[in-house]
Amino acid sequence: MPFLSAALARVKPSATVAVTDKARALKAAGRNVIGLGAGEPDFDTPANIKLAAIRAIEAGKTKYTDVGGMAELKDAVAAKFKRENGLTYKRNQIIVSTGGKQVLCNALLATLNPGDEVIMPAPYWVSYPEMVLLAGGEPVPVVCSAAQGFKLAPEALEKAITPKTKWLILNSPSNPTGAAYTREELKALTDVLVRHPHVWVMTDDMYEHLVYDGFRFATATEVEPRLYERTLTVNGVSKAYSMTGWRIGYAGGPSELITAMTTIQSQLTHAPSTISQWASVEALNGPQDFIPENVKIFKERRDLVVGMLNQANGISCPRPEGAFYVYPSCAGTMGKKAPSGKRLANDEDFVTELLDSEGVAVVQGSAFGLGPAFRISYATSLADLEEACRRIQRFCGNLQ
Repeated sequence: MPFLSAALARVKPSATVAVTDKARALKAAGRNVIGLGAGEPDFDTPANIKLAAIRAIEAGKTKYTDVGGMAELKDAVAAKFKRENGLTYKRNQIIVSTGGKQVLCNALLATLNPGDEVIMPAPYWVSYPEMVLLAGGEPVPVVCSAAQGFKLAPEALEKAITPKTKWLILNSPSNPTGAAYTREELKALTDVLVRHPHVWVMTDDMYEHLVYDGFRFATATEVEPRLYERTLTVNGVSKAYSMTGWRIGYAGGPSELITAMTTIQSQLTHAPSTISQWASVEALNGPQDFIPENVKIFKERRDLVVGMLNQANGISCPRPEGAFYVYPSCAGTMGKKAPSGKRLANDEDFVTELLDSEGVAVVQGSAFGLGPAFRISYATSLADLEEACRRIQRFCGNLQ
């Protein structure tokens, strides 16, 4: 359609949203579908957080706040960064946005010029390359195989950096693989970055609290303080606090960058929801004891899914360190014939046939930059996960 912007030719719709929408539509039509595409916890938002929002409404705290977030929430964010990450940020170094996605978009829109490059380990979150393209930059995926633990090696980072490189986006624990960088692995990467002062670092720490088996989370600036002045540390309340629909993300970084991001935000959305901000103050300042309890549940689900998927013909599923995703390879099923008669040529064929024949909705790995594979979100009940894995085993067993 000639009326539409040429920018749309550079940007694809979100594959994860598309799968979730398709599963929802099939359920509405009466199909027995288990949706494992959505990246959100199935736990309810804790009662104290909901109560804080209700009290804010009752107290009439429903007006605009400062564009970049109200002072009380910025103070709570600063306290969180200091308490959990050893990072010191002032109010003018913090922005609060309508979800973590807006934080990332603000930063890219505020900094990228045509031709600027953004390095991202692949598999990557589906939105990273699209946001870079929308902002006029060039995504530079660096493939990180399962043999590498889906992690960026310092040698590969060094090779990917050019004079045009502006950002490295580092997501740990990762969506879609659940891979998380140890402090030593981060130090090896930050040693490379110290040698390239023109490269800035965007750390997406959204799954910080969701780690297993004694893993200790660390973020880049915590490991290498020399990167403090060129790092944007991004986080939010969506995952750890089961607040996806509240839409609050935040970041700490150099004041000049935060000011530029706030300018972008002022023209796009203004401040985030005031009610959600008050709820987030309680989330960050209030009791945190429910998080380890949720992590125990997620770990049990992870172990079930990994164990059952590795019993499916043609599937190989690594055990991730964090988040609530697994990223199994389906390379062993390629070239085989599905019950419908279709021969599987790629992972998109795999997930389409799995949904059509068994009613299990997952996301193809090619959407995340590395296939043939698929992503499963295990943020749902053990019963649903067990049934979904049985269906996947049956589907793979029926391939010829």
